[in-house]
Amino acid sequence: MARDANATLTTLTRLGFASRGLLYLVIGYLIVRTGRTEDVSGALAYLGQGGGRILLIVMAAGLIGYGLWRTSDAAFNIERHGNDKKGLAQRVGAGASGLIHLFLAWQAVSLLRGAARSSGGDGAEQGAATALALPGGSVMLLLAGLVLLGVGIFQLVKAAKASFCDHLDSRVADETWVKTAGRLGYAARGVVFLISGTFLLRAGLDAQASEAGGMEQALNWLSSPWELIVGVGLAAFGIYSLIEARYRVLHDVPVEGMAAKARSKLPV
Repeated sequence: MARDANATLTTLTRLGFASRGLLYLVIGYLIVRTGRTEDVSGALAYLGQGGGRILLIVMAAGLIGYGLWRTSDAAFNIERHGNDKKGLAQRVGAGASGLIHLFLAWQAVSLLRGAARSSGGDGAEQGAATALALPGGSVMLLLAGLVLLGVGIFQLVKAAKASFCDHLDSRVADETWVKTAGRLGYAARGVVFLISGTFLLRAGLDAQASEAGGMEQALNWLSSPWELIVGVGLAAFGIYSLIEARYRVLHDVPVEGMAAKARSKLPV
């Protein structure tokens, strides 16, 4: 049973990588072809238009699988990160990524149920407004901005070192075209994170939620030709995600151990 559960989760995780790839391809396509900027939620809503119900169902399943795999990595270290600060940061990042993708899966389900995407403004701005309403909200925004800056730098370092290839099957890990797609993709994401982090820092320093912004606002902030360059990079990240869907080395989630631990806590 545990083997079947792992096989199912592995399949869904690979489908999740493919779903992520499709979202980034849409983001890049919209920037390059139409000049329209969207974040991943907007790309999901775009795909849901025009009778994309079956596609949304498949993507929701994949995003759930990917989200569970990433949160399991955070909880059980299935990707075998180190026990040092770097390993801990990677696990925290995996948990955050997992929650984000589970939220995207929820959005996909909402679209399937006919709920329109909220047009009430930028999610980062709304989140900043919520934070500023709390005691110490400005400090929280400053810390969040520093975290995003750190993530952006980390993405740029991965692009430079091509360390993302460490998780790929050896058959493709050293291919130049694979490294090129990954480097362009991670560099573009690094730029977006750095800009978003700067927005949050400004929002925290000025105590103005309107100065916060996410991916969509970061892309809007870029001037020509940089928005096109970053758009191509994000599309390249989509391509790299599709490569991961096929060639990412995935370690099994300890399903049997998790089940045994859960059973041990049940009343006798």
